[in-house]
Amino acid sequence: MTPPLYADPFAHPPEGSPADLITHLTPGARFQEVRFENYRPNPQFPSQAQARALLEDFVAQAGRPSGGGGFWPFKRRAPEGRGLYLDGGFGVGKTHLLASAYHAAGGGGDVAFMSFQDLMYLIGALGMPQAIETFRHHKLLLIDEFELDDPGNTHMANTFLGGLMPGGVSVVATSNTEPGALGAGRFNAEDFARQIQGIADRFTPHRVDGPDYRQRGTDAAQPLSDAEFAAWLSRQNPQTTAVLTHEQLNRALLSVHPSRFARVLEQVRGVAVTNLQPMPEQGAALRFVHFVDKVYDLGLHAAFTGAPLETLFDDIYRHGGYAKKYSRALSRLSEMLREARTVGAES
Repeated sequence: MTPPLYADPFAHPPEGSPADLITHLTPGARFQEVRFENYRPNPQFPSQAQARALLEDFVAQAGRPSGGGGFWPFKRRAPEGRGLYLDGGFGVGKTHLLASAYHAAGGGGDVAFMSFQDLMYLIGALGMPQAIETFRHHKLLLIDEFELDDPGNTHMANTFLGGLMPGGVSVVATSNTEPGALGAGRFNAEDFARQIQGIADRFTPHRVDGPDYRQRGTDAAQPLSDAEFAAWLSRQNPQTTAVLTHEQLNRALLSVHPSRFARVLEQVRGVAVTNLQPMPEQGAALRFVHFVDKVYDLGLHAAFTGAPLETLFDDIYRHGGYAKKYSRALSRLSEMLREARTVGAES
C-alpha cells in the first residue's frame, strides 16, 4: 500500500511585501468565537471579572472624540490615546479577553491584534517610520504577551507607541507573570511603567490573578506514544496535514522569516512534529517557541512525539531572560497534546 503524501507548507511559502503583514493582524482561529459574554471568570479570583469590565469599558471609549456634542465648524483634534495593561500568570484568560476586545471593537482596518513578538518582527520588516505611519490611523492596538526582557525590543516598543498614542491610538497590552512570581505584588506593572517611562502615564495597570486553566486539575501532558500518534494521524486528512521531524522543522524555520510563520501555517489544518529533541541552541529554541505560538493561535490540529516537554529547553534559558516565552510554550504544548488525545478528525 502506497503511504499517503502529506502536505509541505514550507516547500512553497507564500510570497508578499512587508506591507502584506498587517492584513493578518487578527485573532487566530482558536479565538474567532471568543467574546466578552463567553469569558468565564473564576469566582475565586474577582480580578478576572474586573478585568473584563475594565476592558469592555475601554473598548467602548477607544477612538471616541472628546468634548461635548453639537456642531463644530472645524475638525476636532483626536483625543490622545489611552492604555490598559493586564498583568497576570499563564492561562488566566488574558488572550481571550484581548480577542474579545477585537471583536467588540468591530475589527476591520482600524483595529489590530498581534503578539508583542509579531510587532517586533513587523517593525523589523517595515522599519520604524513606516511602521508608525502604517498604524497612525488605527483607533485600537491589542498587543498580547508584552515582553520587558529584551532592552532593545522594549526601546523599539517605547518608540513605536510613543509615536502613535499622542495622536489618538489607544493600546491594550497583556503580559505574563512567571508562576513563581505571583506573590510578588505588582512587580511586572512597576517594571512595565519603568521601561516605557515615556508613555507609562497613559496606561492603567490591572493585575489578573488565578491558576493556569490549561493545567487546571491535570498534570502536564507529554508527547504522544507511537500508538497514540498513529491513532491521531489516522484521523487527519493527508492533503491538509504537515508531518515533519523536529530536525526537518528546524531547517524549515530557518528558511522562513518568523513574521511569515502564520501565513505558511494557514495552508494546512494540522501539523505533526515527530522525534522532539532538546534544543541547546537558543536561536533554534526561540524559533520553535514562535512556531508553537502560531500553531496554537491558528487552532491547528497538532501532535508531537519524542523527548519529554521538560527536557526541550535548557534550564539556563527556562529561567533566564526569556523565561516567560518558554513557560508559555510549554503550557500551550501541554494543552495541544491533551487535545490531540481527545479531539477527532477535521470535518
